[in-house]
Amino acid sequence: MIDLYTWTTPNGRKVSILLEELGVPYTVHAINITKDEQFAPDFLKIAPNNRIPAIVDHETGIQMMETGAIMLYLADKYKKFQGEGAEYWRMVEWLMWQMGGLGPMLGQTHHFVKYNKGKSDYAEQRYSTEAKRLYSVLNTRLEGRDFIAGDGRGIYTIADMACWPWVSRFEWQEIDLAAYPNVLAWYQTIAARPAVQAGYSVPAFTTDVPMP
Repeated sequence: MIDLYTWTTPNGRKVSILLEELGVPYTVHAINITKDEQFAPDFLKIAPNNRIPAIVDHETGIQMMETGAIMLYLADKYKKFQGEGAEYWRMVEWLMWQMGGLGPMLGQTHHFVKYNKGKSDYAEQRYSTEAKRLYSVLNTRLEGRDFIAGDGRGIYTIADMACWPWVSRFEWQEIDLAAYPNVLAWYQTIAARPAVQAGYSVPAFTTDVPMP
């Protein structure tokens, strides 16, 4: 059994979507970051960086923080959604792209464009421009492809599951997905998956999956 400590954020949804896709049993523990529950001593024993999500795998005794590490661990444990050989490394490449670029930069876009609009024109322009650049990178990668990693039309991997929840907040980023048709098609394909819809509402329902 896996314990998942999470909240309704893109990072949290990465792992809940993966667990739903894997179809393995897990127990959800809501960590309400709006009430600073991520600073509770018991949670800090699992996630010293006071960030959600985190997991405890009672079968192996492993506890882990950081979404990229968690997703790599689960994909390897269950031998799913990771690809093989060159496909595996392409998956890792794009997972690192999400962790180092897409997530952090879109997170800053949320901060300055959605929550603090009008406070810094420089910051709004900087992060809006970078958000559009990253969407363009993803749009180019998805040209003629259904999924990010793999050969040919691509294979569905944790790279897709890591990127998709951040793109699902396109409205917060003031992004028109129609301007990125390959991203739009990819987004809609993944949004239709039952496991994605289920994982999106962990640990609680907030809204329906946003549809452009």
